[in-house]
Amino acid sequence: MPLVTILYAAAIFLGAFLLFLVEPIVGKRLLPLLGGSSAVWITCLVFFQSALLLGYAGAHWLATRLRPRGQALAYSSLLLLGLGQGVFGLSPRLHASTFHPIVSVFVLLAVLIGFPFVVLAATNPLLQSWYVRECEGDAGEGRHVRPYRLFAVSNFGSLLALLIYPWLVEPYLTLRAQSALWLAGLLIFALSCAGIMWRIRNSSGTGRDEQSVSGGSADGPALGDRVLWLLLPACASLLLCAVTSHLSQNIAAIPLLWILPLTAYLLSFIWAFSGARLYPRRPMLCVFVAVLAAVSYELWDKQFVPVDKRLLLPMPWTIVVFCAILLLSCLVCHAELYRLRPAPRYLTPFYLSIAAGGALGAIFAGVVAPLVFRANYELACGLVLTVAAVLAATWRLGVVWRLLWSAGLVAMATLAVLHARADSKDAIVQLRNFYGTLRVTQQFVPPSGSYTRTLIHGTILHGEQTFTDKLRRAPTTYYGHNSGAGLALDLCCGTEPRRVGVIGLGAGTLAAYGRKGDVFRFYDINPLVERVANNLFTYLRESEAKIEIVTGDARLSLAAEPPQHYDVLLVDAFSGDAIPVHLITEQAIELYLRHLKPGGILAFHVSNRYLDLSPELEQLAGHAGLQAALISSDEDDDAGVYGADWVLVTANREFLEEIADATIPIRTIPGLRPWTDDFNSLLPLLKKEQIKWEKP
Repeated sequence: MPLVTILYAAAIFLGAFLLFLVEPIVGKRLLPLLGGSSAVWITCLVFFQSALLLGYAGAHWLATRLRPRGQALAYSSLLLLGLGQGVFGLSPRLHASTFHPIVSVFVLLAVLIGFPFVVLAATNPLLQSWYVRECEGDAGEGRHVRPYRLFAVSNFGSLLALLIYPWLVEPYLTLRAQSALWLAGLLIFALSCAGIMWRIRNSSGTGRDEQSVSGGSADGPALGDRVLWLLLPACASLLLCAVTSHLSQNIAAIPLLWILPLTAYLLSFIWAFSGARLYPRRPMLCVFVAVLAAVSYELWDKQFVPVDKRLLLPMPWTIVVFCAILLLSCLVCHAELYRLRPAPRYLTPFYLSIAAGGALGAIFAGVVAPLVFRANYELACGLVLTVAAVLAATWRLGVVWRLLWSAGLVAMATLAVLHARADSKDAIVQLRNFYGTLRVTQQFVPPSGSYTRTLIHGTILHGEQTFTDKLRRAPTTYYGHNSGAGLALDLCCGTEPRRVGVIGLGAGTLAAYGRKGDVFRFYDINPLVERVANNLFTYLRESEAKIEIVTGDARLSLAAEPPQHYDVLLVDAFSGDAIPVHLITEQAIELYLRHLKPGGILAFHVSNRYLDLSPELEQLAGHAGLQAALISSDEDDDAGVYGADWVLVTANREFLEEIADATIPIRTIPGLRPWTDDFNSLLPLLKKEQIKWEKP
């Protein structure tokens, strides 16, 4: 490989590596400000795609409007400004509004890394244009240059950053150390770019436009090709977001699961842009037909086949299948995109279109869909649009292929409509906003002539009420009297009036414990939850306690309030895939203690199939001079009570002695450190033995 190719490949690789490394770093910095909702990360992805588009637009402008010397001077100035904002971003004072979360995410990310992110995003197309110009000026190397291979190198750098962050960076470095390390990498990148800019400073900017250099046509791209430059990457981006959402909400709420579909997405770029020989077109299109048939059957099976007759794969196999479907679908989109690559003179507008398509797909999934749809229909929409794009891209293959893809388009559109209708038939209410989809189902119980209502957020049950005289006002699900929450509330204060704080409203089940004179104050970040709890469940309005509801992130709300003097503060927010880590750090515990009475009880609901948070809570309790007790209660079908795990944290020795017989030992994890806002990692707490090859 020529030395000049190695130089450019190294710079492009490092730029992409830094670009993807900074994304989880700044995403984690937003958690204490905007809550732990997975929607925060999806909105971050929308910002990253939009910033990538802005960077590609800047690269296109520099490459087409300025001479090489001017490009080098302009880009070096932008790098210096980016370094300056990177230094400032190490410790700015940040504020956010949970009532305008999308705007807050965009503003905060712009303040933290907006400028350096855009500059890094411009690296790939700008350096490729320089590479083409420099190689075209050398008759010996111009015959061998393949600029689009560098796009595969760029995505490999992104993939490497994605894979090492949760395993090698997050578990060992604080956020401040991560930011400083990234800034050092940005400085090294700037120096490597300085070497390249020194090489091109005297370039005349007049290069040959030979078809042999690009592997594509030297003529101007047709309008249809330009439309596909936009549509194909938009479909792939939409499918990425849709499959990620489907896996976390309908298959398994496993933390860090989003890494797998994103890995498949990046691999498809690497595969497609590594050369046409690695993509036998007609065989791969046939495989894609089979993929569409498989995913169509999965959607049909979930919606229209009775549960006892469904084909149920083991959960890990289901995840593997959907990631494989995503990989092959994105591969077809990106390989067809690679076939449409233009001559070098159109390299930057080509990449600009790719970035625009990626941004459109992410915006549709992260911004438009929550506003337009009542549930998660992005996967069905993504498949319909993908088939339409493939139909257009393969139109010239002949009438057989046209008929095949036209029939596929009609079939996928029909399935999407049927899917939307079937999805709502079992729900009496289905609502969606920035924070996710809430679904209330109702089941009739024939023997008693009553019915049961269940509140579901994604795949997680957030409350249930059975409308019989016995259970209507009884605490059910995870909150029975034998649970940690029940013991804390029943034993904390005798017959004295209680003041109770609850982080996480759900159906309002804990209000069933309310007595005359009590005050129960609920905190919930999602305003739709309050509407559902008040209108479809009766726990809140039938409670004898005074009920108060605070909408907004609990930690921010507590920080803004005077001491509440709670007897018990229950934290019920850790059951899903997006763990709000900012609610379980040293700073959070300090805040909770400010609102507790002396001897008060902190109760953390830690029932989670894939995470064991109890060792971390024991660490935090010890750091705060408190003791932690794990209560693992049994289910009781007659009372509508599920098995639940609660960790009770307190300095009240009398209370701890009273519950001693109900506690179980907390397992020890060697090397586990107390979490702070600056350092936390879910990886050591994963229950690897729970991700079993069993049917769901």
